[in-house]
Amino acid sequence: MSKNSNQGKALADLDADGILAALAAIGRDPALRETFVQACLQVEKGLNYPGSVRDSITAPIVDALFRDAGRVRKTLSTGEIFEFPYRSKIAREFVMSEPRQPDHVWEPQTTKLLLRLAQNARQVLVGGAYFGDHAVLLAKKIAHWGGVCHAFEPNAEQLAMLVRNARLNGLDNLRAHPLGLWSESNCNLKLVGEDSHAHPERVHQADTDTFSTITVDGYLAQQGVKTLDLLMLDIEGGEFDVLKGSSGQLALPEAEAPAVVFEVHRHYVDWSEGLHQTDILRFLAGFDYTVFAVRDFNANVNMAGKPIELIPADAVYLDGPPHGFNMLAVKGPKKLELIGDYLVCPGVSPKLLVHKDPSLHHPKNGLG
Repeated sequence: MSKNSNQGKALADLDADGILAALAAIGRDPALRETFVQACLQVEKGLNYPGSVRDSITAPIVDALFRDAGRVRKTLSTGEIFEFPYRSKIAREFVMSEPRQPDHVWEPQTTKLLLRLAQNARQVLVGGAYFGDHAVLLAKKIAHWGGVCHAFEPNAEQLAMLVRNARLNGLDNLRAHPLGLWSESNCNLKLVGEDSHAHPERVHQADTDTFSTITVDGYLAQQGVKTLDLLMLDIEGGEFDVLKGSSGQLALPEAEAPAVVFEVHRHYVDWSEGLHQTDILRFLAGFDYTVFAVRDFNANVNMAGKPIELIPADAVYLDGPPHGFNMLAVKGPKKLELIGDYLVCPGVSPKLLVHKDPSLHHPKNGLG
């Protein structure tokens, strides 16, 4: 048999499970794991590939490296410490950040938007707080003037991480709750799906996999909170139900009504007639809210110094596979003034994607 034939047989006999196990073994050593991650980042810069190098090539390698890593710890450039299990795209993007100490965990422009809207806020509420990627940063900011961050996360493991991250960062103003936010209180929900993609479904009988609900209005009444400054919702399709349970806050006068940041996704929202014609946006319009799509990466990307880009709800480019993105709803111009440096950009996609058409999917002033 020729030398070339032997090489061909060796390649044909490659054991995918063995390769994954080998990468996982390397990944148990944090220093070696970091070396491999940095090598993957270099590959992303140098490889000529027609699609997303990360999604198709480097992400599977990094996922294998972290398969047996257990709990991961990472510190932001601003000093916040996060611990989290590696089991979602949020975790992967965080560990693959550039710079290696970024200024955010996930969704750079949404993080920036939330922190600006929280300026001088006394009461902030986060539904779908996960391990604290946004809630911890919000709690830290508003702690300086006595603000409180109310955080809801029904996933028990992520709730434990949320509580731990609050403790790691010395935050006593983050109130974590295992309840689900909904349109009604005292009903039962369960999470269907995996981790950060799990969506809530209503069930008729409580069991070990269900959790109880409360409305935003009901919770605030229990806490003696009259007005909410900022409401952030990321609960995989339950956003409309939560907003229905927030009607009392949404109906407040312009100066008192909260700014709302929430996710919409094609799996849960029918936008075939235009985003502005969806039930959730019509509902908000009934309270005199103006709504924009937020242009952002579903990733950890360095966007320091870049303005926040907003798309009017009736001018959002929506073509493409089923996808989701964040929205901003404000009542009157005062909340917009808090944002500071922002651009209104009609006719583009809210999905910022490095490997897609720059005219639709890149920031107006470029990627960097």
